[in-house]
Amino acid sequence: MTFKNPALLQQALVHSSYLNENPNDARQSNERMEFLGDAVLGLVVADELYDAYPDQDEGKLTELRTHLVRRDTLAKAARRLKMGDGLLLGRGEEAGGGRARPTNLSHVYEAIVGAIFLDSGLASARRFVRRSLKPEFELAADATFPADPKSKLQELSQSHYQSAPRYQLVKSVGPDHARRFTVEVIIDDRTMGKGTGNSKQEAEKEAARKALPRMEARITTSKRKIAGGCI
Repeated sequence: MTFKNPALLQQALVHSSYLNENPNDARQSNERMEFLGDAVLGLVVADELYDAYPDQDEGKLTELRTHLVRRDTLAKAARRLKMGDGLLLGRGEEAGGGRARPTNLSHVYEAIVGAIFLDSGLASARRFVRRSLKPEFELAADATFPADPKSKLQELSQSHYQSAPRYQLVKSVGPDHARRFTVEVIIDDRTMGKGTGNSKQEAEKEAARKALPRMEARITTSKRKIAGGCI
């Protein structure tokens, strides 16, 4: 699409790492625009789903929306549109593979949605979201999405121990553009899983994924002991 104010598109492509290495550049990073785009995207997707699936309840609509606006979905759309090619990155971020990093791609997608909204309004932003996420919208109705491991682990923990899992950062290593986080998840004062990722959220999900089979095994063992005691 053509921007009436090309400067908005240019700002949507400026990563903070570029400004860190070019402090004399007067432009802002795309982070504020990303914030706006995230809100616009959430509204558009919620409205689209509300109209498209009148028979679905709030829980299913929330599940569909979460899938459509999650990082990996937006990164996939950004790859199709080659948004990473236009990113302005610092040398360190570039060298670390930042142009293909899912977090950067999802953020630039949201920033561009924000830029379109500022440039041409909500209707234009809606058309862009519909077009760019068309494959995902088409799959949404029949898709059965796997439960988020953190959500599933929380359900098990609350039902069995009446408390939520606690995530604890163990360490973070590496430079800012390629930092790795290690997190452990603690349930009933026991470390049930440990995960590593490029963000705390990724590390927490990995920790939860590893904790799930251990948690399920503990619950099964506990039920067997209770059943045995009743015989």
